[in-house]
Amino acid sequence: MIGVLGLIILYGTAYLLSRDRHAVDWRTLIWGFALQLIFAVIVIKTTPGQALFAGIADGVTRLLEFADAGSDFVFGPLAAAETSGFVLAFQVLPVVIFIASFFSVLYFIGLMQRVVLLMARGMQRTMGVSGAESLAAAANVFMGQTEAPIIIAPYVPRMTRSELMALMTGGFATVSGA
Repeated sequence: MIGVLGLIILYGTAYLLSRDRHAVDWRTLIWGFALQLIFAVIVIKTTPGQALFAGIADGVTRLLEFADAGSDFVFGPLAAAETSGFVLAFQVLPVVIFIASFFSVLYFIGLMQRVVLLMARGMQRTMGVSGAESLAAAANVFMGQTEAPIIIAPYVPRMTRSELMALMTGGFATVSGA
């Protein structure tokens, strides 16, 4: 209940600080709030929801472990945080390169375009937002702020300022489960 109150306070503060209160899209706000509550109940209170979410998280974690294995192969003991501490070039950059390469292949074969289109249909009908920003926001939950926008990289140059703001806000607002 405290979380719901926190969201209401957050929405209220954003509304009060808005430059153009008449431009607030109430449909997006209400649907977003409702969907957030529905997903929270499904994920937190139901066993199938917990299992589904855990399965997705495990799949993403396994995918990211491939990048770690490649980093270990290329850099050897330098990639091990235990021996040399945390080094950005050996722990983070290989993951970013792997994710970018992986999703480039998925775009090349046409799979990601279908995923974005599917997200776009669902989110456009309910909230009036684009599929690209919805997909990136969903990916932020599992991947993190750096890797998630890579998933929609071909769409970023055509995104509006509002969509870019949603992309950045989603990245800053989530904590990586990976």
